[in-house]
Amino acid sequence: MADYFEYGYLTLFIVSFVAATVVPLSSEALYIFMLSAGYSIPGSLFFAVLGNWLGGMTGYYLGFFTKWEWINKYLGIKKDKIERSSIKIKKYGSVAAFFCWLPFIGDLIGVVLGIIRSNVWMVAIFMFAGKLFRYLLLSILFIKGISYF
Repeated sequence: MADYFEYGYLTLFIVSFVAATVVPLSSEALYIFMLSAGYSIPGSLFFAVLGNWLGGMTGYYLGFFTKWEWINKYLGIKKDKIERSSIKIKKYGSVAAFFCWLPFIGDLIGVVLGIIRSNVWMVAIFMFAGKLFRYLLLSILFIKGISYF
């Protein structure tokens, strides 16, 4: 039984990491499934947040170290879209990293923060807080949902 739980947490970490990159994948469904299957909330929260945060930071570094041509070629994101997004994101600075957990636009926020060279430490802090908020909210909703049955 212990191996089952260890592989579950590893799987949650990997799925959460990949879901925070530009690959479309939902870690929320796996997170809720694992809680339903009896995995601990603190353990699941730890691995989901850590994986999702590191995946988000990977997006930041992708933006920081990549070239415009690569972003367009491999991610299909046009330069003018990134330039428009960067104007909005510069307005909020590193605080925008809190919203990297949002579906669809969250990954782009992380990449753009890297492109515009936002302070990596502030991005890391705000991104971590946003990811933690997301999974805490899911945990609370899960607990409240269970209490109705």
